[in-house]
Amino acid sequence: GPVRSLNVVLRTAGDPLAMTESVRAAMRDVDPTLPIQRFTSQTEQISLRLAQERLFAMAYTAFGALALVLACIGLFGLMSYNVARRTNEIGIRMALGAQRRTVVSMVMRESMLLVGIGVALGLVAAMWAGRFVKTVVYGLSAYDPVTIGAAVALIAAVSALAGYLPARRASNVDPMQALREQ
Repeated sequence: GPVRSLNVVLRTAGDPLAMTESVRAAMRDVDPTLPIQRFTSQTEQISLRLAQERLFAMAYTAFGALALVLACIGLFGLMSYNVARRTNEIGIRMALGAQRRTVVSMVMRESMLLVGIGVALGLVAAMWAGRFVKTVVYGLSAYDPVTIGAAVALIAAVSALAGYLPARRASNVDPMQALREQ
């Protein structure tokens, strides 16, 4: 039957696309009726084949960043709620003579303990899930210490801020007001 398509592969010393006119002339010498549609380099062919993977990688990165932002917002809200719930207790401690610094550090210690447990459990889950991701991503480590460290640092910073701000606000509550509310 008739030939539907024909691919010609050339090895060049320089830029392959600079030789298009020479190749067209040589192909016309072989068969003047042969239509030449396009010239591409192997680098371009590889890039076209990997375009979908790059798109997926960017989408996964965007979804991962969105998940991290949502986790930080949720963590901030939860920590703030947890401290705000204890405002009366903090006021009573202040009425009994506790120093502001002591109360804030107590709340921070408890908050960071919870975050530490959560981070430890999250790291174990990430290491476990990394076994499955390793088969999907080529040439990347599922246990990238820079990425994991940055996520842990961000979570710790958000948690510290989420514990500190409400604790400071609660330590400024008038102790007599807190006692009246009990």
